[in-house]
Amino acid sequence: MPPDQANIEAFRDAALQCPLPHAVELIGEKWAFLILRGAFNRLQHFEEFQAGLGIARNILSDRLGKLVAGGILQRTPDPSDRRKVIYQLTEKGEGLLPAVVALRQWGEEWGHGPASIVLADGQDGKPIRKICIQSQDGRELGLHDLMWVSREGGERVSMRRATAEKAA
Repeated sequence: MPPDQANIEAFRDAALQCPLPHAVELIGEKWAFLILRGAFNRLQHFEEFQAGLGIARNILSDRLGKLVAGGILQRTPDPSDRRKVIYQLTEKGEGLLPAVVALRQWGEEWGHGPASIVLADGQDGKPIRKICIQSQDGRELGLHDLMWVSREGGERVSMRRATAEKAA
């Protein structure tokens, strides 16, 4: 049985306020993710990004500009060569690390297959764990364990499909 009209309207109202479309608009295309991957791997100069990614200069310039305008990267003069600039992740950009790693892990599992190198803990050299959604007490959660709740403590909205009891 399809969700009732009130649930659909509540979903639409919440969707209009969702931060996901804005995030996808800023970083949701191939080159933006590859530039982020490069920045996480300490690429800093335009020429390093271009050589490391094999990206056309005009596309790289456009994507770097968008990431700077979006507060993901900052652009500063290179102290060793004033003709060059350094692109560095901002705190906002570093905050994307879990999302980028999770997407990479998803790609390994469901798309491309395992990569020849893995991300490891800098302290012990062991591969990191798979990123997952966890409860406040550390339990791993799946889709059917989740629900939306209002920050103001209002109504709870389940993410589960309608059960046979509700359909009756």
